[in-house]
Amino acid sequence: MVDDDPTVADVVGRYLVRDGHTVECVHDGQEALRRIAERQPDLVVLDLMLPGIDGLEVCRRLRERWPIPVVMLTALGDETDRLAGFEIGADDYVTKPFSMDELLARLRATSRRVAAGDEPVVVAVGDVTIDLAATTAVLADGTAVHLTPTEWKILDVLLRRPGKLVASDALLTAVRGSSEHTDPSYLRIYLAQLRRKLEPEPSRPRHLITEPGMGYRYRP
Repeated sequence: MVDDDPTVADVVGRYLVRDGHTVECVHDGQEALRRIAERQPDLVVLDLMLPGIDGLEVCRRLRERWPIPVVMLTALGDETDRLAGFEIGADDYVTKPFSMDELLARLRATSRRVAAGDEPVVVAVGDVTIDLAATTAVLADGTAVHLTPTEWKILDVLLRRPGKLVASDALLTAVRGSSEHTDPSYLRIYLAQLRRKLEPEPSRPRHLITEPGMGYRYRP
């Protein structure tokens, strides 16, 4: 639990302990990174506004080294703030003020998603071999294909459900924690980017399929 407000950290920490978790609270970003390196926790609840290194930078550095899930907990709830958190690799986003029941539910959901995502899945999309567990995408000649954290989240949802329709709302919830207050073009933009990177003919996709008015589908 990383929060510069000791009262918030104490209250949330007590609820998490009552829910069966072992909790350690720290109050600044530099100390958070040191403790994470030492302890390798199962999940990090991370405030955005921190002294020294802010929560976005903590999340970015964490993502470079460990696959630990991160739930942002902050008073900055604007669309741009949430998008910045998800772009840097956060798994979910809870804004203050919040109910403890909602926070606990989101932490449980994040833990379940991460546990389900541990199963190895290696698939081919066009000429690119994608390993979801290792988060690697490689062409036949060994050239790495760079994918953003958001692109990886979208692929993780679609590729684990081959042939199945994933509704737009469900995909947005999996990627961003909620489908509310989201521009419908959000998914279209990211799917277009993924097709340019992965499909042999991006304008005539064979694998990452749009089902108009319904959602998206991965076709092996």
